[in-house]
Amino acid sequence: MYRYETHLHTRPASACARCGVRESLEFYREQGYDGVFITNHFLDGNFKERNNDTLSYREKVKIYNNDYYEGVEIGKDIGLKVFFGLEISYGGTDFLVYGLPPEWWLDHPEIMDMKKSQELPFLMSQGALVIQAHPFREEGYIDHIRLYPRGVHGIEIYNACNTELENAMAKIYAEKYGFLKFAGSDNHCGGEQKKLAGMESETPLKDEIDFVERIKSGGMRIFSTDLSGNE
Repeated sequence: MYRYETHLHTRPASACARCGVRESLEFYREQGYDGVFITNHFLDGNFKERNNDTLSYREKVKIYNNDYYEGVEIGKDIGLKVFFGLEISYGGTDFLVYGLPPEWWLDHPEIMDMKKSQELPFLMSQGALVIQAHPFREEGYIDHIRLYPRGVHGIEIYNACNTELENAMAKIYAEKYGFLKFAGSDNHCGGEQKKLAGMESETPLKDEIDFVERIKSGGMRIFSTDLSGNE
């Protein structure tokens, strides 16, 4: 099987990440992965330059994209495929977005003025796959749980950083609404991450569009791994 990390944060783009691009990618290569999606927090989330008023929207997005472009070059060197994704946010409510290339985000500053109830359907109309990440996570930075049942394709029912209860609630929600089921590690610390999750397939992915099509058609399945030996 070909395994893919679908939810990875790297430094410096994500301010909350503790590990750089190379270290993260080398870790996944050592684990035998075929590829990873770098999904850093976008400008509405925990992006390092979020509050830098001296930078324009386009300048910020260019800085944001640097981790991905660095990852592509490193991936070529070490034999790991690197794909583009991102995580958009609203008050601790997060969404993973796949299928729109880095250049698309440069040309759409209007999304920063949209409510999430407007932005999510717009992204979907542009061809994006939208997954609500860890919808039932309970943390101090999350004021309350928000659900957008009309604005997503799927739900991250297994997040490697969530509790069993939080993941179980996400699975119930996905099943009751008939959402696509999805998984990711939400890795912020590279090789220090002991629990992993993602999506796997019998044949390798070609690109992000191939990934979107396979997820929508049920052509990939969830996997999880516990490197501490408690799987």
